[in-house]
Parts: sequence; structure tokens; C-alpha cells
Amino acid sequence: MPRYKLTIEYDGAPFAGWQVQAEQTTVQGVLMAAIEALSGEKAPVQGAGRTDAGVHARAQVAHVDLAKDWDTDTVRDALNAHLRPYPVAVLAAEKAAGDFNARTSAVKRHYLYRIVNRRADLTLDLGRVWQVPRPLDADAMHAAAQRLVGKHDFTTFRSTECQAKSPVKTLDQLDVARDGEEVNVFAAARSFLHNQVRSMVGSLVMVGEGKWSADDLARALQACDRTACGQVAPPDGLYLMKVDY
Repeated sequence: MPRYKLTIEYDGAPFAGWQVQAEQTTVQGVLMAAIEALSGEKAPVQGAGRTDAGVHARAQVAHVDLAKDWDTDTVRDALNAHLRPYPVAVLAAEKAAGDFNARTSAVKRHYLYRIVNRRADLTLDLGRVWQVPRPLDADAMHAAAQRLVGKHDFTTFRSTECQAKSPVKTLDQLDVARDGEEVNVFAAARSFLHNQVRSMVGSLVMVGEGKWSADDLARALQACDRTACGQVAPPDGLYLMKVDY
């Protein structure tokens, strides 16, 4: 039974997240429906990451096993035809080894969080960024972010609903850079806790506004207490950018 690796782009705004949920429209759900329309099979789809409601993806990765040995371009094009009008696109379909697993084979996940730092209302980027009207010191945010890089207990930046067995994660990258009115946060790790990136970004914005210092951020991390977390950034600005294998 051939295994197919799918690279998928989507606007998360109209979805209740990646994972199938009863009576909710999800990315995984519409993808499985498209696969059934193509192949007639109710085939399970495994994604690299369970993005939350409203979170976007430039290159989510998933795998699916199908009974027929389809041409990969046919798989891509047919799935895209069946996915319309949902804002989901299969960018590529490839044959994968039988032991390839989109989730467990991943060695690093890359996220981008986009902040637009201006007072004027959003137009083109509405629903796709977090608008922060107060001035942000991106250099201070970047310096503070380095206090979170490395192996730590990230309980403070973990959702109370997180199902991960351990709060200990190794954060490989957390960089903040300004590009005009946009402040971008780049995060990379093998895996993340539920809401970890959005929680870290929200606290970094407090640093950028001058409400917290880098030491305050470090103390919040060391507290290992969810109540020590700052604000949680909205899902609008978060993108799963790439998954390394």
C-alpha cells in the first residue's frame, strides 16, 4: 500500500484547527473528505503538527496510505480540486517510504509569528497578523528571547489543556526581527507544547512594550507556573512554516 507525503498550505481562519472534531470544520477533516472523493477510501491522515483554531500553515506535512498506486501529480491536482472552495492547497504530493511518519519522523518544526506594529487599522493582513498599536522595541524582545533558548521546563508557557507527557522541551531558536512596521518572531524546535509559541510571543510583546524586562521573562520561565505567563498572543499571526525530516 503506497504511502504519500503531502505538503499543505492553509489559511487557518475558518477552521477549528487541524485535528478532526465532531461537528466542526477542520483542516484534517476537509483533507480526508477530499481523499475519499478521490479514492473512495476513508483513509486516516497524520499531520506533523496539530495547529490550533485560526493558526495558518505555509508547509504543513501529512502522510496518508492509499490502496492504489496513484501518480503523485494526479494526487495533488485531484485533492486540490476536491478541496475547493476551502482555503487549503496541497503544494506537493510525493511517494514516501513505508516507515515515514509525518509526526514522529520530524526532527524540527519551524514557526513564524507575525506582528504588525502600527496604529492604523489592518486591511490586507486582517486575520493573518497580530496588530499591536503601541511601539515595540524589537531589539529588547530579541535579547530577552535568548533567555528561553535551550532545554527548559516550559510549564509557564504551556496550555493547561496540553497533553504532552513532559513540559521539558529544547528550544533551538527564538529570534525577533523588525522589518518596517512588521515584527517577526522565528521559533524552531523538534516539538512544542500546546500554545507554547503563542505564550512566548505574548510575553515577548510585554518586553517590547516595556512592561517586562528580560529578567522578568526569565523569572516567569523559572517559576514553572502557568499563572506566571504574560498574555497569550492570538492565533492570527502564527504560521507553521516548515518541517524538517
